[in-house]
Amino acid sequence: MIVQTTQKSKVQLREELLKPDVITGSEMLLRSLLLEDVDCVFGYPGGAVLYIYDAMHGNPDFNHLLTRHEQGAIHAADGYARSTGKVGVCIATSGPGATNLVTGIATAYMDSVPLVVITGNVATSVIGTDAFQEADITGITMPITKHSYLVRDVKDLPRIIKEAFHIASTGRRGPVLIDIPKDVSNDTAPFYYPEKVDIRGYNPTVQPNKLQVDKMLEAIAESERPVIIAGGGVVYADAAEQLLEFVNKTRIPVATTLLGLGGFPSAHELWLGMPGMHGTYTANNALQNCDLLIGIGARFDDRVTMKVDGFAPKAKKIVHIDVDPAEIGKIVETAIPVVGDVKAALQLANLKAKPSRSEKWIEWVQETKRNFPLRYKDSDTELKPQYVIEMIHETTKGEAIVTTDVGQHQMWAAQYYKFNHPRSWITSGGLGTMGFGFPSAIGAQKAHPDRLVVSINGDGGMQMCSQELAVCAIHQIPVKIVVINNQVLGMVRQWQEIIYDNRYSHIDLAGSPDFVKLAEAYGVKGLRATNKDEAQRAWQEALDTPGPVLVEFVVRKHENVFPMVTQGSTIDQMLMGDSE
Repeated sequence: MIVQTTQKSKVQLREELLKPDVITGSEMLLRSLLLEDVDCVFGYPGGAVLYIYDAMHGNPDFNHLLTRHEQGAIHAADGYARSTGKVGVCIATSGPGATNLVTGIATAYMDSVPLVVITGNVATSVIGTDAFQEADITGITMPITKHSYLVRDVKDLPRIIKEAFHIASTGRRGPVLIDIPKDVSNDTAPFYYPEKVDIRGYNPTVQPNKLQVDKMLEAIAESERPVIIAGGGVVYADAAEQLLEFVNKTRIPVATTLLGLGGFPSAHELWLGMPGMHGTYTANNALQNCDLLIGIGARFDDRVTMKVDGFAPKAKKIVHIDVDPAEIGKIVETAIPVVGDVKAALQLANLKAKPSRSEKWIEWVQETKRNFPLRYKDSDTELKPQYVIEMIHETTKGEAIVTTDVGQHQMWAAQYYKFNHPRSWITSGGLGTMGFGFPSAIGAQKAHPDRLVVSINGDGGMQMCSQELAVCAIHQIPVKIVVINNQVLGMVRQWQEIIYDNRYSHIDLAGSPDFVKLAEAYGVKGLRATNKDEAQRAWQEALDTPGPVLVEFVVRKHENVFPMVTQGSTIDQMLMGDSE
């Protein structure tokens, strides 16, 4: 439970925490996390972190949620971070505990999510001897962290924690790992928590170059067919308000990437939908016909561009705004680079932004949008997954926090759930991590106890972290858990059907458990629906029930996600499915 304290009690607590007492490394860690305003840590104990967990015992100010797997802990911390913008924190022991975090670290790294990951290690005296439960976790995770620390002196621990939070939450955000040997966690020293961070060589560019912003505005003034691709960077920079102002001033249509969903209101007349492999007809054709392309906090992922040398062929100029200079020019040739924080860049641009010459272009875009909406062939005899997502959207009015796992259900949710606000869409984009959806919803719900959190999963991904149902049951975490059950690895089946000539290989999930009984076994209410009437009744019952509920929607096995662009094709070469 997240403790709500008054401003006075927070001040008093801070004064107590800053006392220069001689304490153990474990107590330093807990004090430091509280000084960083960490209100929930997700973790799983083990031998190398027992001193840390012993320090938690009887500490009323420190809040820890015990998950049932380390992967559940880091995905929950990830969901907490994405839904709040704060740094998520998780703890695991050495060896297998630490290596069980690797997938979650890579997930956060690919999607620029700020995490501080704390692992235990064997005592410094036996590091490098293949001691029991020893693993070189700093070496293992070097390619998937912004930075990592192996703490060898307890006196360094407060400084390291301060630096870790600073690195994780500045520039291009990402995970930072702190590895604490067992003896260091028990060593003692006077506690001193630094007020400032000064890291030589780490000084990310935040303020953009004004001349580059002016060049972008000049290009907009000359443009007749401009398009914006808004990515996850808009959400992470809390720049949704500035993007809306920029679009209203410049009159430029906007496509939002998978991670950018919610960063621009879906009800806006200039919203094109999501671009790329499963993007809308309008978004993909607008990109292929634009004369100016402005990437804002988007990294031109291969699922967006598809065949790169055929991407945006009519764009005379490409502008790229990103806080990470390494991303600019990496995939597409960029004429106007703008390095800096997305929010700062848009604030600067909004001071001088004027309408582009896009009136006829907007007419074409809106007509295309009317003529080619997302479509699916509905059924009165089978439950369609698109219908389920539409129903969830209509009943929640786009106000829920929605998390997904990875696969067909993820794409249907991205297509058919319309988001009103940033940080209301939580999904694994870059890594595509199955098992992410459900535990990330637990983290989001812990951060937002008064909001509706809906976790949409496939029958495959749900089984990868289903043990976290115990956490929801014990703590009555009121996540509404949706399982879109098509009895198959749906996205793999779709590729095998379309690309591999119906050669279905090892995708049958017919032996999966009865998800209703599985939920009930953990003490969570379970419901099932196989048609529209049952779906409406079951979903309404879930919404009306306090606490966690799992609803299994049994859907058509052979349903595909359309539009679809196959690999090696340009994004306007779309398979439209039933509406083709």
